[in-house]
Amino acid sequence: MPHPPETMAHFRTLATLRPPRVAVAVAWLLAIGVVAAVFVLFFVPWLQTAQGRGQVVSLDPEDRAQEVTALVPGRVERWYVHDGQHVTRGDPIARIVDLDPNLLSRLAAERAQVQAEIASVQQSQAVAQIDVGRMRQLFSEGLASRRDYEQAQIKVAESGAKLAESRAKLNRIDVQLNRQSAQLVRAPRDGRIQNLSAATGGALVSAGTVLAVVAPERVERAVELLIDGRDVPLLRPGRPVRLEFEGWPAIQFSGWPSVAYGFFDGRVRTIDPNANAQGLFRILVEPAPGKPAWPERRFVRLGGKVYGWVQGETVTVGYELWRQLNDFPLEFGQAATDKTGQAGDKEEDKKIATKAGKPK
Repeated sequence: MPHPPETMAHFRTLATLRPPRVAVAVAWLLAIGVVAAVFVLFFVPWLQTAQGRGQVVSLDPEDRAQEVTALVPGRVERWYVHDGQHVTRGDPIARIVDLDPNLLSRLAAERAQVQAEIASVQQSQAVAQIDVGRMRQLFSEGLASRRDYEQAQIKVAESGAKLAESRAKLNRIDVQLNRQSAQLVRAPRDGRIQNLSAATGGALVSAGTVLAVVAPERVERAVELLIDGRDVPLLRPGRPVRLEFEGWPAIQFSGWPSVAYGFFDGRVRTIDPNANAQGLFRILVEPAPGKPAWPERRFVRLGGKVYGWVQGETVTVGYELWRQLNDFPLEFGQAATDKTGQAGDKEEDKKIATKAGKPK
């Protein structure tokens, strides 16, 4: 800055010097920058967010990809579908045959034999019942001994045991026949075949082997986010969330969502009570009512990656920088949170007192 003439009169050499214009411009820029930085730190608002990563999931477990497994051991004889084919519930997917091609015929012959045994035992039991009645009459008249009467009763009991054994054998054969009737594997729901995991003909499979995966096409989508445990205690269902879907063009300003582009709105639906193995908590995010719909399913499919920002309170930029440097939690409405917590504690106390038989 220029000095007053009366001061510069004592320093004639200094008065003849002129600072470079570049230095003057840099000095002004630094001064303006310091003032602007102070203004931004103390007066510009910033929306706090809790960031998380996750994927697109389905709210209904029945709308998620389902594995189609073999119900009986055997060999894959024929496929009725191919990768990417649309199927409806009940459509055949594959046929499995037993390693023994004559198993069904032998089981049918064995079943017929057991049925004949049951008929024979039932007839013997009927005759034994008649003998018991006759021996009872003779024993009461003194024409037969007690031993003969007891022997007749023993024959009836033996016939009953043989009949029960034969019926159990018949039940086992029916179970095997029913299992073999499940050789035709069918689609459990409507969807599209995602992949086939066995070869035709020579592939040997056991019960429970995954043959294919049926992926649904029309589902109610949601987002599964993993949030750091530091911020989860302050989250509540209903909190607004900003979502960035993988493959969808977007420009993010987490603190200023009004200037962000390519983001979609959601709200917290549920929060898991326990963390996973990595110490992160899972939250489910559903579409926010009254907001623009999420991208079409051909752009956002199940399993696609998602970045999410759960929105909190509005603070200054300086406070947000100070919070992050000190690794402090977010300011998710402490007053509202305290009231909610106190109400929840009172409700819990009422439940405990009711169970104890002392309602408050």
